Amino acid sequence: MSRLGVVFGGSCGIGRAVSQLLALKGHRVAVISRNQEAAQATVDTLSGADHMGLACDVTQEQEVQRTFKTITKTCGPVGYLVNAAGIYRNALSMSKPNDTVSVFHTNLLGSMLTCWAGSQSMHTNGGAIVNIGSVVGLNCNADQSLYSISKASLKGFTRSLATEVASRNIRVNMVAPGFIRTDMTAELNEDEHRKRIPLGRFGDPVEAAHAVLFLLESPYITGHVMSVDGGLHLTM
Repeated sequence: MSRLGVVFGGSCGIGRAVSQLLALKGHRVAVISRNQEAAQATVDTLSGADHMGLACDVTQEQEVQRTFKTITKTCGPVGYLVNAAGIYRNALSMSKPNDTVSVFHTNLLGSMLTCWAGSQSMHTNGGAIVNIGSVVGLNCNADQSLYSISKASLKGFTRSLATEVASRNIRVNMVAPGFIRTDMTAELNEDEHRKRIPLGRFGDPVEAAHAVLFLLESPYITGHVMSVDGGLHLTM
């Protein structure tokens, strides 16, 4: 059955791969990005028709609410929601307050706002939500305290929300990627880091996207955190 999939952070990295995979599976997709042109550029790569691209700052509640109103008015109720919008700061927990606010507003509060708005659209027909976390949110990593804490908090929120909305047939899960080849990891030395990965390589965005799609389409899985990291969590 075709559904409407809404992908925040859908113009790059894992979010872009998820958008493309949803379209290939025959779903209608709303690609959401901070930048309208970037969102539309991804829409232009999608198979099928009637997809849409919108600009939204996920840290602003009114923008999030307005975005969902536009989507539901144009396309109908949301069936799938994916939260892939995120930022990275290579910083300790005792960092500048501005860094802390930026990371938590985007990585945690942004996903909370979209989940609340998305679940309202799903309340009649049910649906599925997948939040994109990180393996460092499940384990610690040097010099990544802010990012780790924001993703660990997202894990807690994901599992708590899963219990709250299950009675409405809404499932909430999380994918925790490791080293995936995206803009966020572009400056890393792959040869250096892959030594820590049992599979011996970085992952591609589409490999994480397949895990997202699996959780979206699995009707009896909720509150689950799936690591997609080539076994990195085994060595941390």
